Amino acid sequence: MLKVYGIKNCSSMKKAFDLLTELGIAYEFHDYKKQGIDADTLKIWLDKIGADLVLNKKGTTWRKLTESEQQAALASETGLIEALMSHHSLIKRPVIATESTFIVGYKEDEIRALNA
Repeated sequence: MLKVYGIKNCSSMKKAFDLLTELGIAYEFHDYKKQGIDADTLKIWLDKIGADLVLNKKGTTWRKLTESEQQAALASETGLIEALMSHHSLIKRPVIATESTFIVGYKEDEIRALNA
């Protein structure tokens, strides 16, 4: 079963939920805001999909961080994991975990391909 990570009220998440429902694809939802996110999961994501895909630098949360907070997040994997755990909105949404891969962000074609 797919596991979908994100924040429930995010517009990208709503589109992903609607598409998964339309396609009849079962999923489990993990809400960062309510359940948090652990360092081990983030480490796996960073190792398998990379910081560039996981870290959302375009959002307001990133822009609201001080320069020193941004630098600390970019200086090391440990710093980035700490920032992502403290500021869940820094994680791109959704992160969809399948048995073999990840889809990061709302990518309709990739989500539709899950049903193939």
